[in-house]
Amino acid sequence: MNKQLLLSILCLSFSVFLSAQEIALLKYNGGGDWYANPTALPNLIAFCNTNIHTTIKSKPATVETGSIDIFQYPFIHMTGHGNVFFSEEEAINLRKYLLSGGFLHIDDNYGMAPYLKKELVKVFPDKELTEIPTSHPIFNETYKFPNGLPKIHEHDGKRPQALGIFDNNRLILLFTFESDLGDGWEDEEVHNDPREIRQKALKMGANIIQYAFEH
Repeated sequence: MNKQLLLSILCLSFSVFLSAQEIALLKYNGGGDWYANPTALPNLIAFCNTNIHTTIKSKPATVETGSIDIFQYPFIHMTGHGNVFFSEEEAINLRKYLLSGGFLHIDDNYGMAPYLKKELVKVFPDKELTEIPTSHPIFNETYKFPNGLPKIHEHDGKRPQALGIFDNNRLILLFTFESDLGDGWEDEEVHNDPREIRQKALKMGANIIQYAFEH
């Protein structure tokens, strides 16, 4: 069986994979630290399993952008500070994943935005990142965020933004910018954030996962 045929089969059967509550971290090329915030996803998983009744495996998988393995996960998380690069094959693979029902959350850990935005043009040359309104379900799942994305770390002091790419009114890619949710998900001693701030980050993360699993 050649790779293209296998990929087609995976796309057609993607709804089966959506029933599995597993999430993955995206390992991308370009030199950026895709592995940043190592305690973030395990803590978010534990919070979700306790508070919104998910049954996600406690240890997230790691998947590469160009691998067919991404089709096994309804939710993929991407983070880092630096450069991002998608080859043409990786961009096509990621596009097929997202259009087949997958969801990608990209959390800028500070400094990723200028590199990421030029690579997203490869993935969706006909789509643009747009700001998500506070009325969107992602801010109104189990936890309510009437003012939109919470501010977790100051960095440049700019307002936090939730930017998205949509397909047929479904949010398929979320880019959280000037918020740094992942830092708020990490172990308390890593950044010494107040409990209130960490809870905001975890609750927003739970909303994101809930949206990805249900839409």
